[in-house]
Amino acid sequence: MTDIEISAAFDSGNIEILSIDGPQARLAIRKDHDSEFFQWFHFRVSGAKGRDLALTITGLGGSAYPMGWRGYHACVSEDRQFWARTGSDWDEHRDGGALTIRYRPARDIAWFAYFAPYSMERHHDLIAGMAGADGVEYRCLGRSLDGQPIDCLELGSGPVQVWLYARQHPGETMAEWWTQGALELLTDPASATGRELRRRCRFHVVPNANPDGSRRGHLRTNAAGVNLNREWHGPSLDKSPEVLAIRDAMDASGVDFAIDVHGDEAIPAVFLAGFEGIPALTDRQLAGYNRYAAILERRTPDFQTKVGYPIARPGTANLSMSTNQLAERFGCVAMTLEMPFKDHDPAADPRQGWSPERSMQLGRDCMGTLLEWLAEAGA
Repeated sequence: MTDIEISAAFDSGNIEILSIDGPQARLAIRKDHDSEFFQWFHFRVSGAKGRDLALTITGLGGSAYPMGWRGYHACVSEDRQFWARTGSDWDEHRDGGALTIRYRPARDIAWFAYFAPYSMERHHDLIAGMAGADGVEYRCLGRSLDGQPIDCLELGSGPVQVWLYARQHPGETMAEWWTQGALELLTDPASATGRELRRRCRFHVVPNANPDGSRRGHLRTNAAGVNLNREWHGPSLDKSPEVLAIRDAMDASGVDFAIDVHGDEAIPAVFLAGFEGIPALTDRQLAGYNRYAAILERRTPDFQTKVGYPIARPGTANLSMSTNQLAERFGCVAMTLEMPFKDHDPAADPRQGWSPERSMQLGRDCMGTLLEWLAEAGA
């Protein structure tokens, strides 16, 4: 029987081949460079048409979030446009923790990923398209360790300074899909919501805060193996120039409202995390955060407030994390938006789980929520 062929030698690819036997393979995920983090995978299988594939990724008990594999189903695409889910079996006792992905392709090539990828090529297409839209200004905030630009799109003429930034953790690709959806609404000339937001606000949008990790196929870190969302208290040129560039730009503009967009490996729901534990917390900030969450929950079934992260006790917030740092630094309303790698169980979709399409729609919903939030506040 002819062996299938497996490759991850492309933008955002990540897999190591241990063995191949016909349509079956034993695989492992490569760790982030100079880091112990690993969970993101993205590879293609060829010679697969009409064959029952059994692709076992081993050693996952040592991954960044082993609790995330239970109930998880891998993403698969045969055209790299539509990403579905395929049956995946988790066995914590096999091969150090193993996920076996099963799929029968209708075509000769199929792509598999932890979540639908958002490659750097797609990112550049997004930047090129949005930078050409009416009223959009492009800024390069700085350079990554690999020399890639930290792209920022700016639009709107209002006094409210809004920062939207995504993919500090590069494997959380749903974050850039979300940003695409938000930008599409903000730049749509037919959208009354977009027009009114541009009138009220000045938007600063960073679709990918970690281009090096994205291109290298990392889960959580940059080219130096640094978790950028633990650098906001003291970013440096040698370890975290990405954060330094973004924070310096924020210092120049000020921040009134900010969303840091992420994905969560274990919790099967969309939720927010706030800044309740910062030393300088005010009633106004906390009320603004809670009001935004309440509006978003009312606007879409793809958001909920019942499950999420534990709330920090007063004065115990980790100020190395961006949401806490911004709320403390600027006295603003800031939040971390988390989307699932699995599905949003309160409104589950067995075919796709959480998906690029739902991520983009949530970006639009979050912008609609922002307008309602501002209107209620009289801003």
